[in-house]
Amino acid sequence: MSAATLSDVLARLKARIAGAATPAADPTALPERLARLAAAAGLGRFECEVLLLAALPALEPDGAGVLATAQGDARLRLPTIAFALSSLAGANWQAFAPEAPLRRLALISLTDESIASLAGIALPERVLHHLVGLDGIDAELSAVSTRLEPRFELGGSHGELMRRFGAQLSAENRGLAPVFELVGADRSAALAIAAAGARVAGRHAYQVVAEALPAAAGERARLAQLWSREWVLAGALPVLDLYDLTGPGEVRSALRFAAAIAGPLALVAAEPLAVPGRDSLRLVVPRPSMADQRALWAAAGAEAADVDRLVGTFTASPEIIADVTANIGAEFAPADGAAPLADRLWAETRIRLRPRLDELAQRIDVRSQWSDLILPHRQFDMLKAIAAQVRQRRQVHHDWGFGGSNGRGLGITALFSGPSGTGKTLAAEVIGGALQLDVYRVDLSAAVSKWIGETEKNLRRLFDAAEDSCAILLFDEADQLFAKRTEVKDSHDRYANLEVSYLLQRMESYRGLAILTTNLRSNIDNAFLRRIRFLVDFPLPEAAERQRIWRLAFPSGAPLDGIEVERLAQLTVAGGSIKNIALNAAFIAADEGSPIRMGHLQRAARAEYDKLSKPLTEGELSGWIKEAPHG
Repeated sequence: MSAATLSDVLARLKARIAGAATPAADPTALPERLARLAAAAGLGRFECEVLLLAALPALEPDGAGVLATAQGDARLRLPTIAFALSSLAGANWQAFAPEAPLRRLALISLTDESIASLAGIALPERVLHHLVGLDGIDAELSAVSTRLEPRFELGGSHGELMRRFGAQLSAENRGLAPVFELVGADRSAALAIAAAGARVAGRHAYQVVAEALPAAAGERARLAQLWSREWVLAGALPVLDLYDLTGPGEVRSALRFAAAIAGPLALVAAEPLAVPGRDSLRLVVPRPSMADQRALWAAAGAEAADVDRLVGTFTASPEIIADVTANIGAEFAPADGAAPLADRLWAETRIRLRPRLDELAQRIDVRSQWSDLILPHRQFDMLKAIAAQVRQRRQVHHDWGFGGSNGRGLGITALFSGPSGTGKTLAAEVIGGALQLDVYRVDLSAAVSKWIGETEKNLRRLFDAAEDSCAILLFDEADQLFAKRTEVKDSHDRYANLEVSYLLQRMESYRGLAILTTNLRSNIDNAFLRRIRFLVDFPLPEAAERQRIWRLAFPSGAPLDGIEVERLAQLTVAGGSIKNIALNAAFIAADEGSPIRMGHLQRAARAEYDKLSKPLTEGELSGWIKEAPHG
């Protein structure tokens, strides 16, 4: 078919309907946009003329009047199915079936009539705009999607995947229509590959967050139909983002939505997910290698010496690197009094890697130092050794080759055991401060789901989010998962053992430091203890250690009067209780308008002992002043 302008074709069609002579022209000529639409949607000549007929009332002067006259009823200002069948060549009733392209792709809409052949044929506004050269995504779709634009360069393995994706998407012009699965932990990289690959193929990609899709099945079916139409109109590629879905029911619902889209689409997800009834092309999106990251940092203007420690600790995606370098900007140039560039890059990268993990665990505000930790020499030296292994992990495993080829068993794991308040959490905080790494407390009671199999998914999300930042993960009350095992009696026991095995597996392969805590080491199964690299017992402090803790318990700005640290150290409590007593005594003193005195500490000590259900003995109060009366 040769090309023609839309106005010419519509003028000839109107004249033909009105019974007037038409100018000589190629009767098979179609407007260019309609010809492309016909090729993309598989429309025949009759279907194309139906679209032109439906466009007459909107685009031709008196088009509606001509249609009403031709149909013999002034009320019929839209062409009916009966009129189309009787006036257009190649008439075919099947063209109006729900499964045929015109209706399956929502290229036309029909008015409600009791007699089907009398239904009016309307042209949706989006189709009309497309035919006249105005392209913009449908308003219903723009409400649930965001156009993806490449924001940064993709290199290395990500660049190769992007080029492969673009080449395969270009092949859609030859009638192929698979689902593209972009699978991996790096969400931003998967979305970037989809955006850049679509651009290579001359298409536009739109992110559709599955969590934001409407709950009603009918509304979802409508959106799937509109996405199918957008592909044939403008080559819009929906990129269904499944990263935020956790429940199996939500995932199944999203996959049913994807299956209803007649045309190419991309899925981005942390793990493989098959769309029922659709062929798929799976592209595994890896985390960028150390070499890839160095190249990206270098392209942004950073020196190799400044990023060596970065790439050995963090796994920064192209998006993170682009954001960090954009934020630092002119600070790449040396400035008087400014922190070294390596330190600024480290701090900014650490902040940018937090959001995903912040949603899954509680970040501890790291402020403590080694001098704040009062422990026997043996335990103190073990904590120093843990920090050294984390700090030198890249050199020993990667540079010196101790990591081997499979990467198993290289995680640094520790069990901190001891009574409450002996410094287990403080020790994790001190190690984090020394290494300039974030520390996250993980609530195992929240991670352990009552639904079989859900615990593993929760832990997978946690570790996947933590891998990039190499954060220190602190699992409180490990007894819940690692208690001594009993005989497997039912499916719940079997799945509990699988969950423990999965957690140990992830801990052993985790690039950062994973710490388990327990108040009683004897509660932990010995089979689990053998797989932990460091076992650190936190004992109750001796008198000399309690004196040091008491001295640290009072800030330099606190007003003190007659405080006897030697007497305070007679209280046989852990460091956590010492801090509680000092703080509560400070409030008592402040309320009385006086400095902190031994009497205030005595009252605070009694309250702390009551909380611990522990008697305060005369020996512990030996030599103290008599407790001040209070009302």
